[in-house]
Amino acid sequence: MRPRFDKQLETLHTSLIHMGALCEDIIANAAKALLDGNENYLEKTAAIEDEINFLEHDIEQMCFRLILHEQPVAGDLRRINAAQKMITDMERIGDQGLDIAELSVFMKGSPVKSDIHIGDMARATIKMVTESIDSFVNNNLELAKAVIDYDDVVDDLFTQVKQELVQQLLNDSRLAGECLDLLMIAKYFERIGDHATNIAEWVLYTLTGSREITGPEGMV
Repeated sequence: MRPRFDKQLETLHTSLIHMGALCEDIIANAAKALLDGNENYLEKTAAIEDEINFLEHDIEQMCFRLILHEQPVAGDLRRINAAQKMITDMERIGDQGLDIAELSVFMKGSPVKSDIHIGDMARATIKMVTESIDSFVNNNLELAKAVIDYDDVVDDLFTQVKQELVQQLLNDSRLAGECLDLLMIAKYFERIGDHATNIAEWVLYTLTGSREITGPEGMV
């Protein structure tokens, strides 16, 4: 019985790694759509989002079958529960990555995006998504903690981009449409950072039983 269960858990782990890799791909393509102004990245992003949605359903069913038929306990149950939560965040990363790519179509040739820190925000968000997935793949507790801490960087960049967009509007009210689209894009990046944080917290939960970092030195 246990060898079969272990094989099913390994299949679950492999599927989560695949879904995580797709999340890295979709946010990278969305950022390229924004920064390069290449509409081909929108089509790529849409195709990746479809695959993420399919995997979410597949992994969800896998988790249900493991719980119903194998009745896992302790650490195994925690691992499966974390997987159920992580795929929700991964699916939302996919949705918001596509939202960014769709809005980026209207940003081609925009004079505004090069004058604000939206590129830095995109790169910081990509870093969070990549490292949150790496922390899961490698069961790396310290990397998961680092991702959670790094969310402050993305939040600070979001605040900076908002302030820069306000200044752009004050300088030229004709840029209102572009500024609003860029504000939405920045908000999507900020939300993706939140989802990456959630993934890292579920890694903490899988490894320690708690999603919280406590103690004076950040010990769990």
